[in-house]
Amino acid sequence: MRMIFVNLPVVDITVATDFYTALGFTRNPNFSDETASCMVVSEHIHVMLLTHEKFRGFINGDISDARTSKEVLNCLSAGSRAEVDDFKARALGAGGGEWRPNLEMGPMYGCSFQDPDGHVWEIMYMDMGAAA
Repeated sequence: MRMIFVNLPVVDITVATDFYTALGFTRNPNFSDETASCMVVSEHIHVMLLTHEKFRGFINGDISDARTSKEVLNCLSAGSRAEVDDFKARALGAGGGEWRPNLEMGPMYGCSFQDPDGHVWEIMYMDMGAAA
């Protein structure tokens, strides 16, 4: 099984870490320091929050301003509609922002929000019984 590490540049590592902790992610201290927080979503999914200086060490070119343009939409699955709604409530309560209205499209129900740095996250529930 492969793992995925989503690397995100953040302005304030403490604010970003607190936000993702409020979403229920846990910080792995083995891969974290004053320039990075490794936030564990699941055994195979991690979000690396990196200061701009640290992030620049891994890229060519400029860091995008996630508040004004989008390069990627990060989407996680949910086990129910209630989990979608709960996740969005936690995100907004922790300093995240509205991004788009909730989506209801046949068997798919989801929400989207921005983290404090403008990175977009979606949470989607797929009713597989209704999809068949």
